[in-house]
Amino acid sequence: MSFSYAPLIPAKAEFDADGRLYSPAYGDVYHSPSGVLGQAEHVFLRGNGLPERWRGRRAFTVCETGFGLGLNFLALWKAWRDDPQRSAALHVVSLEGHPFEREDLAALLTRYAPEPLAGLGRQLAAAWPVLLPGLHRLEFEGGAVTLTLGFGDAQVLASRLRVGVDAFFLDGFAPERNPRMWELPLLRDLAKLAAPGATLATWACTGELRQALRTAGFEARRAPGYGGKWHMTVATAIAPGGAAADVPHAESRYAVVVGAGLAGAGIAQALAARGW
Repeated sequence: MSFSYAPLIPAKAEFDADGRLYSPAYGDVYHSPSGVLGQAEHVFLRGNGLPERWRGRRAFTVCETGFGLGLNFLALWKAWRDDPQRSAALHVVSLEGHPFEREDLAALLTRYAPEPLAGLGRQLAAAWPVLLPGLHRLEFEGGAVTLTLGFGDAQVLASRLRVGVDAFFLDGFAPERNPRMWELPLLRDLAKLAAPGATLATWACTGELRQALRTAGFEARRAPGYGGKWHMTVATAIAPGGAAADVPHAESRYAVVVGAGLAGAGIAQALAARGW
């Protein structure tokens, strides 16, 4: 992936009068006051039919807009770990324009990650990359869980991704606070990544958002919300543009890597991590 270099502006940890983590750049809080784990489970997991949809799959891929503290990723990771029928691999791609520095992230996860997520949060903070624009790949669970962090402008990064996405988590700051994260060009780029049967969920629920999703290529509707919000939005891709549907665990895949240098070894390792 090549694009012009634009330095990252890291997020700064500030708090509102109620002690909630707050972004002065966007004038919005980072998570629901009703509980981060409850919101992640209700909106993003159940809104995308998880954990049921990854069962019997060789791999399942999630794309998120707005990583923040990574609490959605941690809730997703925990749900995957706790499910004996989980997919063999879980891939997560998350785009973040203003990531936290590692020290700030570690301190904030200690403060905000609920106990069920605390241990996973420490693993995430320990693996957190240097804040450079572009893609950073982190591996957990012996490579069975991968997190590809895209640091930079989501509209630039999304147009360059090549991945078949099974579920989308839209979790940027509120549309009125950060409209670029909800605009039609980005939604269209996401729709091009959708694998057959792909779903989408977000806590945001406006008529304008549903119309933009429909124009982009999703069938969108309202669903019961969480934490005092009456409604949220769920959607299904109408015309998938990503990779073909996954196959069950039982189907074996083989590859021959010709060349035993660093590149060949890296390719062999990457294929083995994906079940080849």
